[in-house]
Amino acid sequence: MSKIRIALIEDHDLTRVGIRTALQQKDEIEVVGEAANAADGLKMLKMLQPDIAIVDIGLPDKDGIELTREVKSTTNDQQLFTKVLILTLRDNKEAVLAAFAAGADSYCMKDIKFDNLLEAVRVTYNGNAWIDPAIARIVLQQAQQNPQKLESALVDSKTIVPNPDSFENLEEIQPYTLTERELEVLQLIVEGCSNAVIAERLYITVGTVKTHVRNILNKLCADDRTQAAVRALRSGLVG
Repeated sequence: MSKIRIALIEDHDLTRVGIRTALQQKDEIEVVGEAANAADGLKMLKMLQPDIAIVDIGLPDKDGIELTREVKSTTNDQQLFTKVLILTLRDNKEAVLAAFAAGADSYCMKDIKFDNLLEAVRVTYNGNAWIDPAIARIVLQQAQQNPQKLESALVDSKTIVPNPDSFENLEEIQPYTLTERELEVLQLIVEGCSNAVIAERLYITVGTVKTHVRNILNKLCADDRTQAAVRALRSGLVG
């Protein structure tokens, strides 16, 4: 079984060492390189071609968003296929949308739990987007306010929606394909509620919530909760 090869681009030494130490606890992951600034980071990525680059936005010489844009662009006739996982303290709307527009594959906050970071790494490695629940609402709000702009950013960056053609059929989703309870769960997903919160709000078990979420994803042909929420908003299933 091949390992997930990861490179870290983070200027804060303690943070970088902490992330590396945590990731190296897992046999499936190999940290192949580190850099403390964007210039060294880009050189490292070109040389090592890792599967995933964990990039901090606040780098000293260049914004991590600009670095992401360079990683995703063709340079010297060579395309870097490295996926970019943004790890940052910034949860403002401008930073989030700019990161995805630049081509970021996933977006995590620095206070993320280790288990969630591992999940983000695995999801990103498998070609899907992982969006921190703390900023998922920003993406969903953009879907409500300016869906065309969001579609463009997501399709260009190949995040959240792996198949751009899926947008063509969003309007065809009918409410009767979901049960009344599934629509209730979907509404709470759109509001950014966790499974535990949904269970508490609807007076059901977390296991039942997971079953409903799985059914919702299947019926909406969605890969994750955020994609399901975006599709639900675009099709008018929920408000």
